[in-house]
Amino acid sequence: MLRVKQELLGALAAGLEQLQPGTADKAVFEMPKVAAHGDFAVTAAMQLAKPLKKNPRQLAEALRDALLATPAFGQWVEAVEIAGPGFLNVRLKPEAKQQVVHEVLEEAGAFGRQPGRGQKMMVEFVSANPTGPLHVGHGRQGALGDAICNLYDSQGWDVTREFYYNDAGVQIATLANSVQLRARGLKPGDAGWPEAAYNGDYIQDIADDFLAKKTVKADDREFTASGNADDLDGIRQFAVAYLRHEQDLDLQAFAVRFDNYYLESSLYTSGKVDAVVKRLQDNGKTYEQDGALWLKSTEYGDDKDRVMRKGDGTYTYFVPDVAYHIAKWERGYAKAVNIQGTDHHGTIARVRAGLQAAEVGIPQGFPDYVLHTMVRVMRGGQEVKISKRAGSYVTLRDLIEWTSKDAVRFFLLSRKPDTEYVFDVDLALAQNNDNPVYYVQYAHARICSVLAAWGGDVASLKSAPLSSLVHPAALNLMLQVAKYPEMLTAAAVDFAPHDVTFYLRELAAAYHSYYDSERILVDDDNLKRDRLALVAAVAQVLHNGLAVLGVSAPRKM
Repeated sequence: MLRVKQELLGALAAGLEQLQPGTADKAVFEMPKVAAHGDFAVTAAMQLAKPLKKNPRQLAEALRDALLATPAFGQWVEAVEIAGPGFLNVRLKPEAKQQVVHEVLEEAGAFGRQPGRGQKMMVEFVSANPTGPLHVGHGRQGALGDAICNLYDSQGWDVTREFYYNDAGVQIATLANSVQLRARGLKPGDAGWPEAAYNGDYIQDIADDFLAKKTVKADDREFTASGNADDLDGIRQFAVAYLRHEQDLDLQAFAVRFDNYYLESSLYTSGKVDAVVKRLQDNGKTYEQDGALWLKSTEYGDDKDRVMRKGDGTYTYFVPDVAYHIAKWERGYAKAVNIQGTDHHGTIARVRAGLQAAEVGIPQGFPDYVLHTMVRVMRGGQEVKISKRAGSYVTLRDLIEWTSKDAVRFFLLSRKPDTEYVFDVDLALAQNNDNPVYYVQYAHARICSVLAAWGGDVASLKSAPLSSLVHPAALNLMLQVAKYPEMLTAAAVDFAPHDVTFYLRELAAAYHSYYDSERILVDDDNLKRDRLALVAAVAQVLHNGLAVLGVSAPRKM
């Protein structure tokens, strides 16, 4: 049907040129708000009426006559109706809708994917400080980042997944001190236990393994403990490696991978932070006041100028961010996307201001940001706020162990990122139609069961004529399948993996409706092959869409 739509758009462009040269760019099909009005809507006549000083309905009549005279409309269109002041409602022939089944079966996993465009992009996400287990907010970020990477990969981008983490600073010092206190026998509640220390059971686990002189290995580092409770620097390195390993296990359980890990400390040791500060000073974009160095960020749309270097000589946290994003640009990433919590909203303007003030050729609006809210967890009708292991929050590992990787991913992606989300553990475990991931996966498994009962070679269905697929439920199902490629493209542009979850639920509903309308394994062989080809195509699109979300497509449930 994609080919059909392109042919019809070409005919529409030619028809518009015939009416008025230079108007081919108005050749667009819209989806009617009411399905009964047709399959496509054309509003070009109303758009052109005013500049051409003509009655829109008369223009619509002329355009309709021109379209119906074209070979493409003659082959694929059943009727073109004029409605209201000048709408054109296009009704497709069944054979036009049937074409999508052949397209899906031919392209299989490539259906909906665009060819490579030769452009690099980076998505930075999770980026948790190595001070504790990943919490459910990190889980939402992991699901979002991975799905956005998959979306852009489907659109031909060369995507790099990067994890940026703070391996220095106050939080790491607090981590090291907390572990050292545990190694010396102190615990939360004891006299002398600092209020700012980390209290979770994991701190004791780190201390025990450090004293046992264990070796820990993470994706990007390995360290062997000295076992000396006075070795604060060794404790710091061991604790960071230990928690990076723990986070790796969390991410593996969530099926999230990264291509690169970037250390904040490297921005200082490589001189990148000092270099960007000097560049901003040389460009005349800074000034000294009250013992601090300020960036003239108001020149770039910020609501006030920002301190870069405090009176004690340390840099505020947005300065290394500027250096980091210049490094991204220098590494050849034409597009960069940051997935972060809404608490980072205030940093956007100052980071972008710093990038523009550096004058290194970075375009305005770089990088893109996707901000997400935190997640509340409900279990047994009560909100869960504390994990014994973490000491103060529900961990991602908790959520996966209580439900499943698939449920956590689908649920966390089922709302817009900036919408507060309540994760209902009981719903995620329910095996009924109220559970959205179960509903979609069950549709796929149901089709696989039908194909298994048939027992034939799915590849042979590519040659099915499909002419018998004329039932309204079958026609609606094919239209739903045909929406997938454009939905995928729009979801990527809008950083909206939730659109994929909505689409999959609609496709599953259309399949369940079709399944209830027509028996598939009938005696008539031609009829059976047509229906099998249709449901095999639906299974393929369900599989493709779930893969974008990082969710499995089970063959049995």
